[in-house]
Amino acid sequence: MAKNLTNRSSRKPLPASSWSGTRRLTLLELIVGAKAALRELVVQTGLQVFGALLEEDRTTLCGPKSQPQPERGAYRHGHDEGTLVFGGRKVRIQKPRVRSVKGKELELPTWQGMSNEDPLQQRVLEQILVGVSTRGYERSLESVAGEAEPVGVSHSSVSRHFVAKTSQEVDRFLSRSLEGLDLPVIMIDGKGFADHMLVTALGIDATGKKHVLGFTEGTTESEGVCRSLLQNLVERGLAVERARLFVIDGGKGIRKGLRATFGHWALIQRCQEHKLRNVLEHLPESKREWMRAAMRKVWEAETAEKARGKLKVLASQLRVEHPGASASILEGMDETLTLIALGVRGSLLRTLRSTNPIENLQGALQKTCRNVKRWRGGAMIMRWGATALMEAEKKFRRIAGYKSMGLLIAALEAKVSVVDNQEAAA
Repeated sequence: MAKNLTNRSSRKPLPASSWSGTRRLTLLELIVGAKAALRELVVQTGLQVFGALLEEDRTTLCGPKSQPQPERGAYRHGHDEGTLVFGGRKVRIQKPRVRSVKGKELELPTWQGMSNEDPLQQRVLEQILVGVSTRGYERSLESVAGEAEPVGVSHSSVSRHFVAKTSQEVDRFLSRSLEGLDLPVIMIDGKGFADHMLVTALGIDATGKKHVLGFTEGTTESEGVCRSLLQNLVERGLAVERARLFVIDGGKGIRKGLRATFGHWALIQRCQEHKLRNVLEHLPESKREWMRAAMRKVWEAETAEKARGKLKVLASQLRVEHPGASASILEGMDETLTLIALGVRGSLLRTLRSTNPIENLQGALQKTCRNVKRWRGGAMIMRWGATALMEAEKKFRRIAGYKSMGLLIAALEAKVSVVDNQEAAA
């Protein structure tokens, strides 16, 4: 059967000469051009609408222009320059003026409502939280079209707005009430910034939800610093007489502070990852992989008694050639086995046997602060710390194994009851 080529032959291409000297616009160029034009239109329209609202206010106060008003209470008095927050920056624009018949300057309601600087401080805070540096803040904003002159977007101005906003946040953050929070687990860890350490407390409630409880500037090796942090939590409503598990990195200061503040109500789980790192530091590279596998296998034992016996065997094997590693295994050994002794297993054991949950929080803190090149004292660290921790708290999820929290709480209460009975018998 012969093919019918009539339709094909009727579609004649445009002559090549018709394209000569003409540049074809790509789809991307058209979209970019349209977006730029639309952005400029929106910005310019917004300023025009604002100007119309100001004129409407002036008409309300002075009456229609060029019409006699025998009983008018105010009159038009030209324009002057004013600044207001627009598009994440201050802009300088022409502001209509109104005076009363007695010569007193009158404020236009629309201008008064828009001249608050709080929106600017909030915009600065949001931009910095998503990774914009104070020096790059101006470049992150949309351009302002027309005659509006942008001001207050320099590095120093942005920094002042950030300090003002975060100073308020620090005070609010450190005074939040903890009453009503059922917190059977608290983790405490420190994060270094230059010559300073930010010690943070993270609470886990009975449903497995995490809560940033507070922080202070200092070190987990200082008993005074840790007791100050714990006392702040108690003053804000944290119950003392409640069986509770504290997961810590092994700092002597925090351990002493816990005992002094909570007594036998506090059961301590020492971070197994910190303990493992401490042991490995005393061993040569050739033996570290073996020791890492051996200790992790020990911590998978069914009972604390079996794990304790195996750790003692490991320590005895290292006593002659590596006495430092041997002593490190035995130091605080029972505190690394607290969860196993309580009968906690599965996902909840893997979650709580180390300070990884709070170290993830410290990672979010580091990410927020990555653009800081120079730390100027503890007050600056406190401001940035409060800002970063509150931002991280918005994204918290329940911990892995949270469905077993009821079993952990029952085991904690049973353990504390045994201690109470022993003290009563004594």
